[in-house]
Amino acid sequence: MLIDRLRQPESCREAFNEVMREYSEPLYWQIRRMVENHDDASDVLQNTFFKAWQNIENFRGEAKLSTWLYKIALNESITFLTRERKPLNLSLDDEETHLVNMIEADEWIDGDELALKLRKAVATLPEKQRIVFNMKYYDDMKYEQMSEILGTSVGALKASYHLAVKKIEKIFDE
Repeated sequence: MLIDRLRQPESCREAFNEVMREYSEPLYWQIRRMVENHDDASDVLQNTFFKAWQNIENFRGEAKLSTWLYKIALNESITFLTRERKPLNLSLDDEETHLVNMIEADEWIDGDELALKLRKAVATLPEKQRIVFNMKYYDDMKYEQMSEILGTSVGALKASYHLAVKKIEKIFDE
């Protein structure tokens, strides 16, 4: 089992390489939907794996490995956004404008107009709703797993997702 191999000094490095191969893409897209920039998302992903490697001995296996990695990626993304917001003196309200501008300037994404409009609409959501929407809509994550990652009740997550969908629908109706 992968978890057992991660705990053994002689197999840890090889097992961790497997973890990186298996989780790089889904974690990248989870991070990318939060930070909106390819280079920044790559940096945050690298930090995520670095933190996971540093703390692999602390992984107790109470949650799934994927849940643990998503939680690290989420925390690293939030840390990055907070650091980025500081020098720009962005308030939380200004952050949505900043994210929309980053989406418009992104040369790495080649999508149709509807997908671009959805990305912009999601960028206008408050951070918590944006995170919940991305996890549910794009990753099709179960509320129970989101609850483990975010430390929020399933009911509160369902409410956040519902509010996010309503706000996005309103944008599309305009």
